[in-house]
Amino acid sequence: MNKKTPQNPTKAVKIRNSTKTITKSTTSTTIDTVIAPKRKSKAKPKSHSEKKDELLPITSIPANFFEKNPILSPDFYQIDALNLAPRLLGKHLRKDDVILQITEVEAYRPNDSACHGRFGITARTAPVFGDGGHAYVYLCYGLHNMLNVVADKKGNGAAVLVRSCAPVNGLETIQRRRNLKSEKPVLTGPGKVGQALGISTEWSNHPLFTPGGLELLDGPEPEKISVGPRVGIEYALPEHVNALWRFAIAGSPWISAPKNTLRLP
Repeated sequence: MNKKTPQNPTKAVKIRNSTKTITKSTTSTTIDTVIAPKRKSKAKPKSHSEKKDELLPITSIPANFFEKNPILSPDFYQIDALNLAPRLLGKHLRKDDVILQITEVEAYRPNDSACHGRFGITARTAPVFGDGGHAYVYLCYGLHNMLNVVADKKGNGAAVLVRSCAPVNGLETIQRRRNLKSEKPVLTGPGKVGQALGISTEWSNHPLFTPGGLELLDGPEPEKISVGPRVGIEYALPEHVNALWRFAIAGSPWISAPKNTLRLP
């Protein structure tokens, strides 16, 4: 894909419907206020800073976060990558104090001309053929560490690529790892996710169901899921290029480009 300790998750990432608090102001009952005609007040447009705050995480998680979102068991992963992919949406990745919520994934199956497993077992791809629930991390363009979740039974050669996440905890660590000065930790893209988690290919074959290190925790199911073709696999067979094996939480701002190829099924 080194060790844990979080603080308290975020609501700034609009993954589910958030609640708004409405404050009521009291008005005086003088003659003037009764007789004076009511004037329609124009709603003030949101300032640039207010719009930006909508995407910012609250870097604290509730005390019962880990009780509500335990580590997923090995059995969770023992299914086809195409079935596992949408089930990963809303789940949480945890490493050190960083917690991310998965918002976008892609499925890669056996006999898939876009899957690394198509070359068979090599030193690099061996983890893909391992038991489901392990990490498969590979280096893309010599720069980006891409995190995949191995799916299905041992020997099948299938995995799910984590394309995008929403920050939940560990904002300062994410900024430091990504060398960002802005408050908005953009995690839209698999390379950015790997960087935020601080992983390398040394994390490949790491069990995600074991406490410590890199963990995959439970999380809420999204209300709606968008689907579309996978990104950057033009080399694959047409049937695999056009397959709708990319999944994302509908309406989430934490989705990588291109967004216009995603649709509700």
